[in-house]
Amino acid sequence: MVARTVEPSFFELFTPKLVTVLRERYGLADLKADAIAGLTVAIVALPLSMAIAIASGVTPDRGLYTSIVGGFIVSALGGSRFQIGGPAGAFIVLVSATVAQHGLDGLLLATMISGAILMAVGLLRLGTFIKYIPYPVTVEFTSGIAVIIFASQLKELLGLALDKEPGLLLPKLQAIGGALATVNMSAIAVAALTTGGIVVVRRFRPHWPAFIIAVAAAASAAALLGLPVATVGTRFGGIPQSLPMPQMPLLSWVKVVEVLPSALSFALLGCIESLLSAVVADSMSGRRHRSNCELVAQGVANIAAPLFGGFCVTGNIARTATNVRSGARGPISGMLHSVFLLLFMLIAAPLAAYVPLAALAAVLAVVAWNMVEKHEFATLVRASRGDAVVLLITFLLVVFRDLTEGILVGFALGTLLFLHRMAEAVEVEHTWPVAELDKPDTMNGNGREPYEADLATDPDIVVCRISGAFFFGAAAGVGAALDRIGEQPKAYVIDFSGVPILDSTGAATIEGFVRKAYHQGAAVHIGGASSAVRRVLLIHGMRPPRVRFKRTLADAVTAARAGILQGTQKTGNQQDG
Repeated sequence: MVARTVEPSFFELFTPKLVTVLRERYGLADLKADAIAGLTVAIVALPLSMAIAIASGVTPDRGLYTSIVGGFIVSALGGSRFQIGGPAGAFIVLVSATVAQHGLDGLLLATMISGAILMAVGLLRLGTFIKYIPYPVTVEFTSGIAVIIFASQLKELLGLALDKEPGLLLPKLQAIGGALATVNMSAIAVAALTTGGIVVVRRFRPHWPAFIIAVAAAASAAALLGLPVATVGTRFGGIPQSLPMPQMPLLSWVKVVEVLPSALSFALLGCIESLLSAVVADSMSGRRHRSNCELVAQGVANIAAPLFGGFCVTGNIARTATNVRSGARGPISGMLHSVFLLLFMLIAAPLAAYVPLAALAAVLAVVAWNMVEKHEFATLVRASRGDAVVLLITFLLVVFRDLTEGILVGFALGTLLFLHRMAEAVEVEHTWPVAELDKPDTMNGNGREPYEADLATDPDIVVCRISGAFFFGAAAGVGAALDRIGEQPKAYVIDFSGVPILDSTGAATIEGFVRKAYHQGAAVHIGGASSAVRRVLLIHGMRPPRVRFKRTLADAVTAARAGILQGTQKTGNQQDG
C-alpha cells in the first residue's frame, strides 16, 4: 500500500503568517518583543522612506504613506513572519522614470496595476518560479541599482543648482559635470557629517539607530549654524501631520495602456525584491516563508497604498534584517512599525522641515554602498568565465540601459549557460548494453568492506547524497531538503559523487547550509566531489575548518567518525584534568 501525501488546501497555503503566529500561544512577552523591534525598524524607516521618495521624484510624505499603509498590509497578510514592507531603493530608477513620463497619477495607476499583477501571480502559484532566477542576476541587479542610486544623489550631496537632471547615467554625469561651478560647500559639509555620524555610530554603538541619529545631528547643526542648504521645508514645504483621505487616481483605458509597461516592470522587480528579502529573513531566523501568499499580500499593499498617495511597496532587505536582529517574534512587529511611523508623522511632522536634503542624500549613499555585494561580485568573476560574462553584461545593461532589460537578458544568458554546461556534462558510452547486466559482489575487489549497520543508526552522523545537476533551478529544492533535516548531529557527510556540475547558485546554497551547521557546532565533510565541483565550492568559501573534502564517501564517513572521537577524547581529558 502506497502512502499518499495530503496536498495542502488553498486556504492553508494562503493563510497569513499572522494567523499562524497568533495560534502559537502569542503572549504578552511576544508583544513586548515585537513592539521593541517595530519601534527600532520605524526609527530606521523614517529617514529612509523620505529619502527614497525624494530620490524617486515625489514628495517625502508619499514615502511615509507607502511605509504606513503598504507596510501594515504586507505584515498583516503576508506569508513571511518578519517581512517589512515599504518603499525600496531598488525602485528609484523605475519610479522616477514613470513620474517623468506619466506624472504622479500615472505612477499611482501603474502601482495599482502592478498590485493586481502580483496578486494574480501569487494566486496562480507562480511565485515558486521566481526562485529560478540565477544567482549572478540577483547580484548584478542589486549592485547595478546601488550604482544608479549613488549617482542620483550626487546633485544633493554636492548641493548643485541643476534644474533638470537626466535619467540615464551618462547624460546625468555630463549634466552634473557641467554644474560643478555651483557646488555648495555647506551641503558637502552636511553630507560628510551625516555619513561620518552613521559610520561612527555603527562602529561603536551598532545597536543604536545610526540613520536617525546622524540625520538629527546634521539637521541640528544646519539649523543652529544657519547653513545655506536646501531642506525638506524649503523644497517641499514640510510634510503634513495626517494621512490623506483615500482617493482613486485618474482612470482611463488610454492611461492604463500607457502605464502598463511600467506596471509590468514594477511587478517583476517587486516579485524578485520581496521574495529575496523573505529568503534573507528565512536564512537569519531558520523559518520558511510561503512565497505565493507573500506575493498576494504585496499585491494588496500595492493596490491600497496609492489610494492614500503612496507608491510601490515591496519587502525591504535592510529593514527586514533589522527586524529579525531586533528580536521580532512575528508579523505584529511589522504592523507596529507602521503604527509608530504614523505616530511620528502625527507628532513630529513639523521637525521634518528642518532636515537637509544633503543629509537624506548621504543616507541613501550609505544604503547604496551597503547594497553593493562586493564579495559576491568578486567571487562570481573568479568562479567561471560563464558566470563572469552573465554578471558583467547584465550589470552594464542595468547601469547604462534599463533595469528590466538587464534582468531579462541576465536570465536568458544564465539559461543558455546552463544548457551549455548540461551539454558538456552528457557522455555517451556505446559499449554499455541496453539493459545493464547483473554484477557479482566480487567485482569491486576482494577487499570490499562489509555492510555497517551502525552507520544507518548512528545519531552523531547524518549522511546526505545529492544526485544530478545542481544548478539554480534545483537550488531551492535542495536548500529546502537540507533545512528539513531535523537532527542536530555532531557531523554531516554530503556525498557529491552523483553531481556532474555545480553552478554558483548551488554553491551558495551549500555554503548557507555549511554556515548554519558551523554555528551549531557540527562538522561538515564532503566526499566524492569532482575536481571541477570542488573548485566551485572552494571559490565560494568552503574551506577547512568549516568543510573537509575527501576523495570518497567512505573516506568522508571515516574522517567524520575520527573527528567526533577526537572531540570526545578532548572533552574527556579536560574533565579528567
